[in-house]
Amino acid sequence: MHRPSLRSTAAGVFSLVAFAATGLVAGPAAGEPSAGPCALPRTDAHHSLGLDTWNAAYPRPDRTLDAVMLFLSFPDAAPLHGTRTIAADYFPDTADFFERASYGRFTLRAEPRHGWLRMPRPSTAYAIQRDWAPDRRAAYLRDALAVADPVVDFSRYDIVYLVADPDAPGVDSDATKVVNLRTPLRADGRDIDRVVTLFERHPPDRNVLAHETGHVFDLPDLYNRPVDGKGDWDTHVGDWDVMGSQFALAPEPFGWHKWKLGWLDEHQVRCVRRSETLTLQPLAAESGEGAVPGTRLAVVRTGPGTVLAVEARGAAGNDRATCAEGVLVYRVRGGTESGAGPVEVVDAHPLTEACRDRSVYPPLADAPLAEGESLTVQEEGVRVEVLYRTAAGGWTVRITP
Repeated sequence: MHRPSLRSTAAGVFSLVAFAATGLVAGPAAGEPSAGPCALPRTDAHHSLGLDTWNAAYPRPDRTLDAVMLFLSFPDAAPLHGTRTIAADYFPDTADFFERASYGRFTLRAEPRHGWLRMPRPSTAYAIQRDWAPDRRAAYLRDALAVADPVVDFSRYDIVYLVADPDAPGVDSDATKVVNLRTPLRADGRDIDRVVTLFERHPPDRNVLAHETGHVFDLPDLYNRPVDGKGDWDTHVGDWDVMGSQFALAPEPFGWHKWKLGWLDEHQVRCVRRSETLTLQPLAAESGEGAVPGTRLAVVRTGPGTVLAVEARGAAGNDRATCAEGVLVYRVRGGTESGAGPVEVVDAHPLTEACRDRSVYPPLADAPLAEGESLTVQEEGVRVEVLYRTAAGGWTVRITP
């Protein structure tokens, strides 16, 4: 789900029987990852971070996937921008983000269908907002797919993006989200299980489409949504993953996410069960670098549904604007729901903060361990020491469970 903006705080026949924002939380297993004892079991939690099996209700981004982007206008507003301008807000940047994050293992091939498709009702008629009334959201999806069906062959695509005219009076950017359908829509001989609905202003929040597309691949929101919706949402991961914030300075997906998605192989993940010294290669890579050999993620199993993860973060690729480099430690809880804090970064410098002018949550901006520093995670009884950096840029660490 799209979170509040940091800076503002705030023709075919379709059957839409029922749908909810909490998608297909349970699904058939597929593609057994070679995980070993450090792989958490997948649970019924929405977007569970368990990775012993893949939820086949979601497409796995370990190959080329095709997406169609459709542009919707309304009778109560004339679009101020052409669809090519709007499409350029999202591509090729989003595809490039995933190419870097996956080390070239995943290609997001997007096809904008240029030209505005006219919705039958005014934008204000749909009462678009963050916590949208189900009947209004249903009407929006029904109308959008009905006007698109005569001109789009949905059987060709794995992902559907619906982009609303950002200047229409009833469009609310906080409503941007992935809608998961309990009863799929049927079009052109295929089921449509989920739709990405974009209501972003022009230009949009940076990396917002990478965040929403992450949900299409069964990744959770990593922010911890306050009970009343007020207060700081970024206390758990800060800048350290695009699923925490589209504004993140270091938006590279966590190594745990990369393992789940198939972007890290078994030989790049080390399950640590006794005191061990190893060298971690930086997680982020430049475009075209490929899957460089070496360990990128170390994991300590700390309970039936929990692990402590350790990875190196540096100023490269998607993390080139990071506030701090070093070795990042974080907890993963496989049974925690999306938006309830399934990942929590352990702050190696809890008394300081950094990059107040840029960070989404300055107290965690300097969370990584630097060369020569150490951290004992008291709750789990795990010690992490950064011994030195190698000439090739790796980080040599000692991890003691």
